[in-house]
Formats: sequence, structure tokens, C-alpha cells
Amino acid sequence: DPQQLELTTTSKRKLRRFIVIDEVVDKLYGSQVREYFEENNVQHKILALPTTEETKSMDVVLNILHEVQKFSLDRRTEPIIAIGGGVCLDIVGLAASLYRRRTPYIRVPTTLLSYVDASVGAKNGVNFLQCKNKLGGYTPPVASFLDRSFIQSIPRRHISNGLGEILKMALMKHKGLFDLLKSHGKYLLDTKFQSCSGFAGHRDAALQTTRIAIETMLEELAPNLWEDDLDRLVDFGHLISPELEMRVLPSLMHGEAVNVDMAFMTYVAHARGLLAAEDKEQILQCMRGLELPLWHRGCSWALIQRALRERLKHGGGQPRMPLPTGLGVAEIFNDTSEETLERAYELWVRD
Repeated sequence: DPQQLELTTTSKRKLRRFIVIDEVVDKLYGSQVREYFEENNVQHKILALPTTEETKSMDVVLNILHEVQKFSLDRRTEPIIAIGGGVCLDIVGLAASLYRRRTPYIRVPTTLLSYVDASVGAKNGVNFLQCKNKLGGYTPPVASFLDRSFIQSIPRRHISNGLGEILKMALMKHKGLFDLLKSHGKYLLDTKFQSCSGFAGHRDAALQTTRIAIETMLEELAPNLWEDDLDRLVDFGHLISPELEMRVLPSLMHGEAVNVDMAFMTYVAHARGLLAAEDKEQILQCMRGLELPLWHRGCSWALIQRALRERLKHGGGQPRMPLPTGLGVAEIFNDTSEETLERAYELWVRD
């Protein structure tokens, strides 16, 4: 907003920023963040918090809001800054949306998963009564700042976790992205998505992969930001996984739970005759190459039934089941029989 920019740059009032940072990120980068604000003469308050699925609650949101109130920020010209993974971005987004009915906020993702997923779109929320993101809203950030250098400090398993959400977009919308993951998956894991010169044949796989993943996500989300249309390809991998993830915490990370869901749905697509056996095997092989789990003992037939009943409740009485119909192409189906689901489940468990 040009008027706000002029007000900020001409004002004699000192620039002020309230920052919420994940406590692990703070240990790694907190001194650099503080140095940045001090060098730029910005009055700041940095609140370091544990932000995990287990702590993702309204209590943490209220804790943030107490500190925001003490800092006394101007909700028009002083956006709250969230630096961390997806949980941190979700929590801060909800806190910002509640303070003075809507305070602007900025997302700075520090994990691969949040870089390609939580940084995009309008949703925020917290867990409630052991249900994932049961409380939340739709308040987009004023900006997302993407810097892949954060990703170099996260463990290999977290890289794999983020690759689960990238694979989701590849299977639903982009065969070229699927081919990139199939060809460069191990390289991306080994180099932690850093742009490295001197690796013949890999070009800049990290930049290509993240850019395509974000662009395809935006293509899906932008026309339907408030989810008025419940038929969403980006829900692939998110039919069973919310129930599974909360049930087995902390043994599965979000992207891992999503991949278990996608693996099962790949079997469903094959059982329905939508997906050739060769394509099914290519998908499963790609998942293995990305070091993602294809199955989890917690994903029982009873849990699947329960998760799909919940899906019907929130899908207007329809399952709205995205299924791959090839590599990089998909459709949404409402007519998958229980018999087909059970047959797919038996084959999945057997394999």
C-alpha cells in the first residue's frame, strides 16, 4: 500500500517488529535475526517458542497474544513476523487474525515442508480435542519470504517429509515434476535442496523442484482461496492422514502421514482400474527413493473407515476423493465402493 509505505518511511517513529520464532530455529539463527534488526535500528521483540504438533494449541496462541499486547504494536504498519516450520506459521497466522480482528503477518518458512506448503495459501489453525487444525481461519499473510538456505540445517528425515507434499503436487498435476523427483530425489536429499554447482546432470534441480511445486500449488489454491469449492486436488493424501497423524503422534511427521495416505490411495486407484500396474509401481518406487513410508501399522481398516466418515461430514456428504489416473494427472471421485476400498487395503497391507 503506497500510503502505508509513505507513512512508514516518513514517520519519525522508530520501526518496530514483533517476531515469533521456533525455539530450534532460534538456537540456529536467532543471533543473526537479532543482529539484523539491531543493524537496521528496528525496535524488536523476539518470542522463541516450542512449535510442534503436540504444542499446537490455543494456549500457545493466547501466550503470543499476551506478548503482542504488551509490545503494543500498530496493526496497520507493524506486521507480526513468523519464522519457523508449518506449525509455527499456522499458530502465528491464527494469533494475527485474532488480534484487533486482523493484524498483518509475514511468513518465513524454515523447513522444506513449510517452504512448499504452509507458505502458500490462506489457512491457519491449531489442533483441538485431538483433532488436527480443528480451530482456525482463512487469513493470508501480507508476504511469504522464501530462503532455501534455512533448509540446509534441517535433518534428512525433514527433507524427506517435505518431499511428500511436493510429490502430492507432482502426482496430481505435473508429470515433469514427478520425473524430476524420480531422477533427482536422492541428490535433493543429499544436498538438502541447496543449489550446488559442479554436479553434472543435475542442473539446478532444487530450484526447479521447489518452483514448480509452489506454482502448481498456487494454481490450485488461488482461484479457491476460501475453499468455497470442496473439490480440491490438493486434498490428495489428506483423507486418511489427519486421523492417522494425530492417532500415532509423534511417530509420523505430517508429510510422512500424507505419503502413507497417498500410497493407499494409489492402490485404490489401481483397484478401480484408473491406474495401470506400471504407473502404480513407478509411484511406489519414487516414494521409496524419496525415503518416505509407504505404510504404517497404525493405519488400520477401522481407522480408514472412521477417517472417511469424517470426510463425508465435512465434504457436504461426498467423499470428494482425488485419485491419480496416470502420472501427473488426476480426477476427483465420489463413487468408490467400500468393497473396492477393502480390496485395495488388503493388497496394500499384503505388499
